[in-house]
Amino acid sequence: MALTIEDMARLSRLARLEVNPQTQNQTLDQLNGFFKLVEQMNAVDTTGVEPLAHPTDAMGVAAQLRLRDDHVAEPATAQARDANQASAPAVERGLFLVPKVIE
Repeated sequence: MALTIEDMARLSRLARLEVNPQTQNQTLDQLNGFFKLVEQMNAVDTTGVEPLAHPTDAMGVAAQLRLRDDHVAEPATAQARDANQASAPAVERGLFLVPKVIE
């Protein structure tokens, strides 16, 4: 599947985007490159290959993500809170005040 310049014009119109011809041609090349890559991936025989929850699962223990321990690094003091809230537009009794967004 390859897009044409007419497809790009239609997509631009549907998305209500004004795209100049040079950008339209560059985007067309990028999209067609993406579709070509998808076609190459779809052509690979994956019969018998178990799906992975995450790509690093295929690399074993050595590639597991290194996560830091989840612990508080700064003391929870009133001074620290006040310093963090110094740039807030509205604060009351140590709480950030935000505008109501849901009626």
